[in-house]
Amino acid sequence: MKIDAIVYTSNTGYTKQYAKMISEKTGIRLYNLLDAKKILPKGANIIYLGWLMASMVKDYSKAAKNFNIKAVCGVCLGNTGSQIDAVKKINKLPHALPVFTLQGGYDHDKVKGIYKFMMDMLTKALSKKQNRAPDEDAMLKLILQGGSFVSEENLCDFMLWFEQNCQA
Repeated sequence: MKIDAIVYTSNTGYTKQYAKMISEKTGIRLYNLLDAKKILPKGANIIYLGWLMASMVKDYSKAAKNFNIKAVCGVCLGNTGSQIDAVKKINKLPHALPVFTLQGGYDHDKVKGIYKFMMDMLTKALSKKQNRAPDEDAMLKLILQGGSFVSEENLCDFMLWFEQNCQA
């Protein structure tokens, strides 16, 4: 299938970093969602990247109203490849739509408004939780210490899918 653009929504920059990496690897044009809506024709075939908040892909529904989304990448605090079933269910994504999750990072100073409040609440809840799962421990450590896990290695499954199914 032909992909016309990579489109993304980023809050703290980690999703933008992945979108840029994919664009560079594939040679496909890159736009943030606001610019894409002005530049791309309605119904253009895109790959959409958005950051995850409680498994919701930020602005997925806005992108889906304007474009033909061929794959979704959700950038999250959790491990790459985690939460895929929850992302599909919560966002009511079509069963056949390829979905990938990519571990991003966390920088408390870049989080603003209601999202900062929500992250503070999550931190408190995870800190108090007894018997945390290993991925919850990893998430709490990332939130407390900050850091980035953006890497080309995290794109392996996506790039394999792309190479088998798409063309620029």
